[in-house]
Formats: sequence, C-alpha cells, structure tokens
Amino acid sequence: MCIKNKKTALKIIFGISIAGMAFSGYLSYTELFQKFCALGGGCTSIIGLPSCVYGFVMYAIVFVIALLGLKAKK
Repeated sequence: MCIKNKKTALKIIFGISIAGMAFSGYLSYTELFQKFCALGGGCTSIIGLPSCVYGFVMYAIVFVIALLGLKAKK
C-alpha cells in the first residue's frame, strides 16, 4: 500500500471521528445538561455516566490518533 492510500484512509477515519463526536456530543449534552434522552426511550448509564459520554471519549481518541497520523512526516 502506498502513502497516498494510507493518507486517504486516515482522512476517512478522521471524518468519521468528527461525525461520531458531533453525534455523541449532542447526545451527551442533552443527557447531562438538559436531563432528557434525545433518542426517546431511557438512556443507559455506566458507572454513573450516560453511555454516550463514553462514545464521545472513544471518538475523541480516534480523532487524535488520526490527526497525529495525518500530521506525521512519513
């Protein structure tokens, strides 16, 4: 696989992570600050936090890793 294909894959992963952070960030905001589940039914909590918060954190980690990969010289 050549460098151009790796960069393209990283750009796609980067875009997906932005979309994931936007969606899970919205869900986290409504659950934490407006006190309702934006998806309707009851939201699941894990260790006292809504599960969408963990999704946001995971997408943020993927975002940082993809960004570092795109900024790398090689």
